[in-house]
Amino acid sequence: MSALRKLLSYTAAVAALIAGYASWRSLDPGDQRNRELLKNLPESNPVRMEESRRRNAQIMEMLKDAAQTNENIARTYGSQK
Repeated sequence: MSALRKLLSYTAAVAALIAGYASWRSLDPGDQRNRELLKNLPESNPVRMEESRRRNAQIMEMLKDAAQTNENIARTYGSQK
């Protein structure tokens, strides 16, 4: 009886793993969708990549300014509108 119970529990565990893997594979977007997603990434478009670099450089400059001063620079940058 103990061996049968152990066999049934192992079978149920394997069945649960197979069901989980099958559901995970069914939700996979597929190769065509992956290629489309990769095509739309900012790194694939040189113009968007340059904009990202510029924006990151500006943010780093602002953080550097904030680290070097004791005043509240959020108030000063917000009033420059």
